[in-house]
Amino acid sequence: MIKNFKWLLLVSLAFVACNNDDEDTTPAEVPVTPGSAVFTKYVALGDSFAAGYSDGALFIKGQGGSYANILSQQFIAAGGGDFKTPLTSDNVGGLLFGGVPNPKFPPRFAILGFNPDGTPKIAPVPFASTTEVMAHITGPFNNLGVPGAKSFHLIAPGYGNPAGLSLGAANPYFVRFATVPGTTILKDATDQKPTFFSLFIGGNDVLSYATSGGAGKDQKGNPNPATYGSDDITDPTVFANVYTALVGGLTAGGAKGVVANLPYVNALPYFTTVPYNPAALTAPLVALLNSGYATYNAGLLSMVKNGLLTEAEAARRTVKFAAGNGNAVVIVDSYLTDLSAYGLPSYRQATKEDFMVLTSRAFIGTTVGGDPTKVNGLSVPLADNWVLSKDEVKEVSTATDAYNVTIEAIAKEKGLAFVDTRTVMAKLSNGGLNFGNFNMTSAYVTGGAFSLDGIHPSARGYGLIANIFIDAINAKYGSTLRHVDLSTYPIQYPAILQ
Repeated sequence: MIKNFKWLLLVSLAFVACNNDDEDTTPAEVPVTPGSAVFTKYVALGDSFAAGYSDGALFIKGQGGSYANILSQQFIAAGGGDFKTPLTSDNVGGLLFGGVPNPKFPPRFAILGFNPDGTPKIAPVPFASTTEVMAHITGPFNNLGVPGAKSFHLIAPGYGNPAGLSLGAANPYFVRFATVPGTTILKDATDQKPTFFSLFIGGNDVLSYATSGGAGKDQKGNPNPATYGSDDITDPTVFANVYTALVGGLTAGGAKGVVANLPYVNALPYFTTVPYNPAALTAPLVALLNSGYATYNAGLLSMVKNGLLTEAEAARRTVKFAAGNGNAVVIVDSYLTDLSAYGLPSYRQATKEDFMVLTSRAFIGTTVGGDPTKVNGLSVPLADNWVLSKDEVKEVSTATDAYNVTIEAIAKEKGLAFVDTRTVMAKLSNGGLNFGNFNMTSAYVTGGAFSLDGIHPSARGYGLIANIFIDAINAKYGSTLRHVDLSTYPIQYPAILQ
């Protein structure tokens, strides 16, 4: 009996051990399936993000790493078909117009050594562009991302017409591959009878205003959608009407798709890299600067005494420096009460609510005509184009919120997958996102998420966008698409690309 009991115990332990081994076995990968989505014919509509624009230019390697192209590659395992991209001619970037380089479309940025202070020297690569705008390439193309496009450009006839370039009515990137001069981006998409689409548009509807430092506004400091200058904020009602037309056209044939909302501009290092208070000043320089603003400050106090200005606004406008670090730059703020009739300009010092645009880093602290007493940002206030003031930030955020309400509402109405890029981008600037042994943040140059232009993603950043699109598609359509491995994507492109 005792022997039999021992035998049974050994058999029992062996059985448990076998079960434990089975439980420790790594589970088999879930097969890739499309769910209720059909990826046979995928088209991508959008702006520079869809195109793969990076480091201030469009080039072959960047286009291959666009989120749209990455998605198309992941779709293959789930029945996806060919995905044709209107490739540029080189890895230099930049455009030629009739064989002539255009300074508005220079080669891509790269790190070309280091400055004396140890910071990376970022500049256009020293190679000649070969992508000719007038050398039309034959489509149709699945990737219809057009750098610079605003929402309404996607339904604008002639946006790819060469004759409209000189008038600002056409886009050189679309001119290269539009099927015919009078077509629209939407028509070139729907003519292909897509079974699936992605739509990520609206960033430029506020971004051109923001990167210009809010230059596109009327004299009262308000966006002026009635005139629609190239840097104006698109009116939210216009955006809603356009977005409705876009999604309506794309879904008319029964296509399913994925749409994405928009991040706030403060998620982009272009607006958060340059501090508002970068000046370290010596006592003699402080005395000189404070003396220079003494008349201005005295004028503000006089206005308060005469009841023409509140103490709060006078305090906000007062310019004062102190020896040491952390002195805020002086800016021109058109949102301040206009006191020009009293001989007082609209000056104040910046606060953390104001964003210095990335290009201001090479301007703040320089002198006017070599005069050491005329220092930009200190004795010479920064003009509007160098700063996105807190009131302008609010305008951009208000418009972005309105666009996002429209995007999410239409996604629900049409039963589309919805990507919340606003939340994900915000995380990049608030501690970052972890994957494997890596951490990705929005820090300029070093964070890994953004390219050297401070606006567009790096290759790794585009991989992240593709992954969150995949998450949304899987959740909505029951697909089992796989993520890409972000560690295999670089955070910067070298100066020389093969």
